[in-house]
Amino acid sequence: MTTLYIAGPMRGLPDGNFPAFAEAAAKLRAAGYGVVSPHELHSGALNLPWSEYMRRDIAILCSGAVGGVALLPGWEGSQGAKLEVAVAHATGMSVQRLDTWLEVAR
Repeated sequence: MTTLYIAGPMRGLPDGNFPAFAEAAAKLRAAGYGVVSPHELHSGALNLPWSEYMRRDIAILCSGAVGGVALLPGWEGSQGAKLEVAVAHATGMSVQRLDTWLEVAR
């Protein structure tokens, strides 16, 4: 089973865009993937410095705990998601849109 990291926009969005992350995580899990989702980390805290979130996320991506990245709509406008994608590419992970991962699982 492949474990995927979900990347997408969070800052400045209502509820940190947690509903979109939660929906994506549920769909991926239902399709048989393991999931690491930022909205489930740090007990859902939205008030930490951005650098703290990024240190944690980059460490997870580099740890070997995930095998790919699932992209949420709007990821291109997110500074954090773009950094996560760059790290994923640099470490040889597959990076695909959420719907692509879900199609592959069928």
